Amino acid sequence: MVWSREKAWEWYNSRPWIRGCNFMGSDCANRVDQWQSYGFEKRLITAGREFKAAADLGFNSVRLILQFEVWDREHDVFMRNFDRYLSAAYSHGISSMICFGNDCAVPKDAYREPELGEQTVEPGWHGGRRSSPHGKLDGSGYSILDDPDKNERFCEMIREIVTKYAHDERVCIWDIFNEPGNSRRGSKSLRYMEHFFEIARAANPCQPLTAGIWQSNSAIAGKMPEIERCAAELSDVISFHCYERLPETVLLLDILEDYGRPLICSEWLLRITGQSVQSIFPLFYSKRIACYNWGLVAGKYQTYEPWNMLWEQYDRGEGGSLDFTKWQHDLLRPNLRPYDPVETELIKRLCDAADKKFDKKGA
Repeated sequence: MVWSREKAWEWYNSRPWIRGCNFMGSDCANRVDQWQSYGFEKRLITAGREFKAAADLGFNSVRLILQFEVWDREHDVFMRNFDRYLSAAYSHGISSMICFGNDCAVPKDAYREPELGEQTVEPGWHGGRRSSPHGKLDGSGYSILDDPDKNERFCEMIREIVTKYAHDERVCIWDIFNEPGNSRRGSKSLRYMEHFFEIARAANPCQPLTAGIWQSNSAIAGKMPEIERCAAELSDVISFHCYERLPETVLLLDILEDYGRPLICSEWLLRITGQSVQSIFPLFYSKRIACYNWGLVAGKYQTYEPWNMLWEQYDRGEGGSLDFTKWQHDLLRPNLRPYDPVETELIKRLCDAADKKFDKKGA
């Protein structure tokens, strides 16, 4: 059963302002690299160093997206590595928002089943690969959930992990499905998402469940797709993605506040189109909206590079307002110095102010 609004607010108000980033260590080429046994010890050292850097900024949470294939093929190792990852983050005062399903996908003819072992990257491409969901799609995205056997195994992964960590303080939130309906999938994943919520809720976790509204312009226009409306209705707390500039972000918040539940922006920061730390982070601070920008340290995954859709926009002669001199995401350089010290000083200042305000309440 979905939490009452009162329970959701009680949970939210019992903790400091939640702020952090979507996290992948800078030496990871992708999420296979993040979770597999190959090279994990080195990856964990890097992650530990970068969790400290996140804590030094004032962050207290990270969003982690899991990789089913690693859980499926290296089950025992994955579960051990996952637990060590949670502990590495928590040793720096950082909780984790755990994400399962994902509709951010490429069409089936461009899909390549992930292989374990050494991972390669293509330099200059967002996400480290030329074939990306962040560009023109010829057809709808392919999901392994469309395969009944893999779907069943995926459900077992959710059941096992949520049950094991249902009362673990290292886990902050369960993000059941990333960007449901993306990649032209429409409502194709709706039944999967609904079932995932059922599985997670059966474990009776002390953490809230959510799935994000991600098409912000559609929400602002009053045309939220069916699968996103259902995501919000199933959620204990309302999560959303917003890569828009300040005016559009304010309009989106006006709409989402009508749900009467705590708001969590689980993805934001798109400098190339005009969204900035300086405009958005103070807004989230002032409204005490939990937030996770995309990326921390620039690395192999290359999310400082533009989405390919932005290059496609430029190629069509429609990129006059785009600023390709800026990183798209990420806050820190590979040596952990800031991309822009003005950004990081602002983040530190507001995080410190939020904690002092929380302590003053005696909560």
